[in-house]
This record gives sequence, structure tokens and C-alpha cells, in this order.
Amino acid sequence: MTTLTQLVLVTGMTGAGRGSAAKVLEKTGYYVIDNLPPDLLSAAVETVQKSDDIDRLAVVVDARSREFFAGLDEAIEVLRDQGVSTRILYLEAADEVLVRRQEAARRPHPLSLEGRLMDGFDRERELLRRIRGRADIVVDTTNLNVHQLGQRIHAAFQDPDSGGLRASVMSFGFKYGLPIDADMVADLRFLPNPFWVDELRPLSGLDDSVSDYVLSQPRAEEFLEQYERLVALLTDGYLREDKHFLTIAIGCTGGRHRSVAMSEAFAERLRAQGVRTLVVHRDLGRE
Repeated sequence: MTTLTQLVLVTGMTGAGRGSAAKVLEKTGYYVIDNLPPDLLSAAVETVQKSDDIDRLAVVVDARSREFFAGLDEAIEVLRDQGVSTRILYLEAADEVLVRRQEAARRPHPLSLEGRLMDGFDRERELLRRIRGRADIVVDTTNLNVHQLGQRIHAAFQDPDSGGLRASVMSFGFKYGLPIDADMVADLRFLPNPFWVDELRPLSGLDDSVSDYVLSQPRAEEFLEQYERLVALLTDGYLREDKHFLTIAIGCTGGRHRSVAMSEAFAERLRAQGVRTLVVHRDLGRE
């Protein structure tokens, strides 16, 4: 008999990537159960704990449970009272992306009934509203490919025993909208834009010449130092509240130059402090 070190509940919107997330968790070493009614969670955990070789469990719980979904809050509290480490992963995406993915899959939405597809998504968002607020990590998959989603999931859940804070640093362009899954957002539009330097315009913040240009600007180093102090200030509080995943979004106009360079630089600072950090460049390549 083994001790279950972590239970991950995978939930979120239809078409947001729950299946892809479950596959990543399975490759990471989790035993995965798909579409389990919440009332059966305790029984599933009890069964898995009788196993000799399963110490991590991921369960996909979503709108397909229909009226049974209402029991999820109570099921989570029961498990946590029993000492089961339970994390909630919530996946979402913009409505137009969800509609396009669902139409491509040629499957009806489980809550659309006889109405429009968007009616199903509206009902689903309302059904999931409470659990989204309780989620340990929220991932917006609107602009993520399967590989990028896999990186986010793998970085967050690959080592449940190591403790400490884990961070995702995401560069983005304000012209494409704010990341809805960010815990903290920094605006780098106060720095000069390399776009207006002819030899730097076709490059990105991953190129040394752009990075050197951005990091050499007045206030750039001060920004990195102050933001590093802010994360350090928050870390103890996050961990005390059992929040282990932090998404930091760093934005500029187009998400190509300043935000990319500073995200890489800031991630290096976090890693130097012992924070396991993944960098995601959300909008790089969109222009």
C-alpha cells in the first residue's frame, strides 16, 4: 500500500484542453481517471491508496457530470479533511476559440441541450464559476499550443514532494489583450521600444542585441530588483495560504522585444532564488 502524495483535479471549459492536460499528467507519472462524478472521488482515492505503485492521482471532473457536479465542493473538503493533498487545475480559453475547437471536434456541448453552442458555454461558465475561484492554477489556453500547455502542466506538477513556490513568467503584448490567468502583471511600456531601432526591429527579445538594449535602459535594472523583492515579499504568504503556483505576466506593446527580454532576465533571477520557473512567450511570432 502506498501513500497518495497528491491529487490533482483537472477541470475547466469544454475545449480548453482538459484531455491534453490529463495526457501530460499521465506522462508525468499520475494515474488518470476521466469524467468521474464528484460523489465518487473519495471512493476513487481510497481504491488508489490500496495500490502498491500509485502515489499520484489526477481526476478530470467537469460539466459532463451535469447535476452531480454540484457535489464537488463538498468532496474536496472531505478529502482535504482526510489529509489528502488536493490541487485544482482549471483550464479556460476565449469563447471564439472554444467554439472553433468544439465545431472542429464535431461534438455537441454537454450543456447545450437544444440551444446554441454558446448557450452551452454560458451554462458551463456559470456551473464552473465557484470552482474557478478555488483553483490553485488557472491556465488560459487561448494562445497556447499543445506543446506550450504541456510545458505549463509539467512544470507545475512534475514534482509534488518538493514544496516551495513554482512560477511561470509569461511575456505578452498588450495589443493582444491581458492574460486572464495572470496573478501579477507588469507593464514595460515605460522603456524605449526596440521596434523603433531599425537594426533591432526584425529581431526579438531572445536575441542578445535586443536583450542588451532593453536591459541597459535606465530603470530596467531597478525594475528587475524591485519586482524580485515584491515576489519575495509575497512568497511566504502564498505558501502559507497553500498557493504554490504563481503566474507573472510581463507585457509590452506587441510582446516581441521588451517583454520577452525582461521575462527571460526575471526568470533567471527567480531561479537564482530557488524558484522553479518556466518562461512562456505568449505572443512571440504573432506579428
